Amino acid sequence: MVDVLLGLQWGDEGKGKIVDYFAGKYDVIARFQGGPNAGHTLYVDGQKVVLHTIPSGVFHNNTLNLIGNGVVLDPVTFKKECEKVSALGIDLKRNLYISEKTHIIVPTHRALDKASELSKGLEKIGSTLKGIGPAYMDKTGRNGLRVGDVLHADFEAYYTKLKNKHLQLLANYDFSEDISEWEKEFFEAVAFLKEMNIVSGEYWLNAHLKAGKKVLAEGAQGSMLDVDFGTYPFVTSSNTISAGVCTGLGIAPKWIREVIGVTKAYCTRVGSGPFPTELEDETGETLRQAGHEFGATTGRPRRCGWIDLVALDYTCILSGVTKLVMTKSDVLDAFKDVYACTAYEIDGKQTKEMPFQLNGLSIKPVLEHFAGWSTPTADSRQYNALPLEMKNFLSFVESYLGVPVQFVSNGPGRDQILEK
Repeated sequence: MVDVLLGLQWGDEGKGKIVDYFAGKYDVIARFQGGPNAGHTLYVDGQKVVLHTIPSGVFHNNTLNLIGNGVVLDPVTFKKECEKVSALGIDLKRNLYISEKTHIIVPTHRALDKASELSKGLEKIGSTLKGIGPAYMDKTGRNGLRVGDVLHADFEAYYTKLKNKHLQLLANYDFSEDISEWEKEFFEAVAFLKEMNIVSGEYWLNAHLKAGKKVLAEGAQGSMLDVDFGTYPFVTSSNTISAGVCTGLGIAPKWIREVIGVTKAYCTRVGSGPFPTELEDETGETLRQAGHEFGATTGRPRRCGWIDLVALDYTCILSGVTKLVMTKSDVLDAFKDVYACTAYEIDGKQTKEMPFQLNGLSIKPVLEHFAGWSTPTADSRQYNALPLEMKNFLSFVESYLGVPVQFVSNGPGRDQILEK
């Protein structure tokens, strides 16, 4: 069967560590969507490692890893990432596979991303400028290049055709970018990519399922960034909810068993877009510093606020979440008072439903107060050892969502996960 692990907020929920924690129980870890703007942070033997495209099970000896067709892959970023992982003694040619239908980010995708974002002026969506949106646009526009294309003798001709199309679009933006260095890196990385295990991902994965293997599908970004159901237009370009697993890997819905949702004990967001519980004050800055809330990929400071249960309930419904993992619970240790958003007040009326579009609305979060525990919890090794006040907070979250908080992460280490 396939279990799904995905983020329930705006990303940065700590999914990488959680996948790494569970990975030893699975035969295959498969990444099903997103691009190299993902930054899954792991701590391997005390060393911080940030993965962008490679699935987070790569450090487990008996686990195979698949980059699925729903991903968009930047060969340059991928090559650099592989070199870092290989330097830690991991043989990627033994345990990493790439679907031949995975779309490729080319240098002009990055230029188009930059041109598009600049053209928006004050309406910027906060793109990481890595070419991900334009790559997905070419995918749906039926113009894209795929990993399987690099094995074709005419790959450079395919590339040149796509590049020329992009240069015409850039001219419409009245924008130019010197991509000569990017292209040099790109073709070096393509040569590297050709030496990797390129497979028919859907046949490869279904063969493992029919053989009785256990698969964990790993999501990137967060559910509130889903291109259909997120805070549009401030979203990513792929389906980040559990429905994206089937199209992003080429498997039937019948294979999906558990859906494990990851949420922080509070809320963060990177870039532009609505954020109902955002704290633009000293409390928000305390959350940022205590939680080290700076992007694993970009280094950008994250916006911080209290946990949003309206949004969490919405994303749990969308993905059919069966169990929850709450990360960074220890960040709340220092707070005398803790809050959770239980409803939105819009034009004087309260609602527990996600509005059609959050952007442009004046939303006042309705907050439930909880007594803080003011006790360090990072050293706790059992759920029952947690302070009563923290357990009261967790119980309220469970009751509101109707989904059990099965695991609580109380620090960055592999051993800092408590099972209820």
